[in-house]
Amino acid sequence: MGSKYCILVIDDEPDLLEMVQLILQTAGFDVITAMDGASGLRLAYQKHPDLVLLDIMMPGLDGLDVCRRLRELTDVPIIFLTARSDIEDIVAAFSCGADDYLTKPFHAAELLSRIRSALRRAAKQMDKESPTIVLPSAIMLDCDRHELEVEGRRVYLTPTEFKVLRFLMRHAGRTLTPDAILLHVWGPEYIGEPDLVKQYIYRLRQKIEPDPDNPRYIHTIRGEGYYFEAE
Repeated sequence: MGSKYCILVIDDEPDLLEMVQLILQTAGFDVITAMDGASGLRLAYQKHPDLVLLDIMMPGLDGLDVCRRLRELTDVPIIFLTARSDIEDIVAAFSCGADDYLTKPFHAAELLSRIRSALRRAAKQMDKESPTIVLPSAIMLDCDRHELEVEGRRVYLTPTEFKVLRFLMRHAGRTLTPDAILLHVWGPEYIGEPDLVKQYIYRLRQKIEPDPDNPRYIHTIRGEGYYFEAE
């Protein structure tokens, strides 16, 4: 295992970053690196890594904030690699979506073992995922064919409408901020333009809601974002 996997390492310590990069490349992994959280998030969006190694203590966005934002984008494994060993830090890391937690200093063999285990679990989970999203709300989205059916009725979506709806349905029941939707669908350069999301939510409601003025499927949480009703 190694050559086909890309790992993103986010850490503000140059020496450690270089050491981890050498360990991973020697083991056959492709490696991309970032020295702060904002750069790491941009790389995660642009490169779509298969796994993320993440420190907690970093300038600007700390590792916990980065982990939360990554979880709005992707389900890839996230492993914290940090000097923080307090139980409160470990609990916080898992609470914000981490898959594993390894403290510094560490052995290269253990790091590689944790990475390979996380990648195997992710691969098994991906095998179980259906390309079709079907919710109890009688909406079926075929992600391979880019086709949508609402209560047996075929509905045409533009490519961008499809991406927005797929993101909402993949996270049904969870409130997604406008910035999370912008980052996932349009890219980091669009963050801070909530009216763009509002426009596409309006368009989707016109197409899928029985009564767009009283949405059954796509709900707004004022001041927070939007969620797709799973029930």
